[in-house]
Amino acid sequence: MHINSFEEFEKALADGPYAFPGGYPLYFVMSDGEAMSFKAAQAEKERIREAFGDGTVNDRDWTPLGVEINYEDQDLYCCHTNEKIEVAYPADDQDEAPAPAAP
Repeated sequence: MHINSFEEFEKALADGPYAFPGGYPLYFVMSDGEAMSFKAAQAEKERIREAFGDGTVNDRDWTPLGVEINYEDQDLYCCHTNEKIEVAYPADDQDEAPAPAAP
């Protein structure tokens, strides 16, 4: 989904952090190409509003251009919080439950 205005950004936030149908995890693609989590975008909503409002060079990086699904990027981190962004298809070794401890 492309984002061309603050209103479209707000709609994306309201739609939630998972795609429908399927429940795939979403993240925002910022104007500088970085990924921002929904949690961080919600927390920085006013700063993002300002970036859409005046588009100054200092705030340009704070403008989301779209919403994407993180299908398989195991190393996708939020540019603001450095928290790992959930992946739809974790690597096989991440799917497996840890082996039970030996008695």
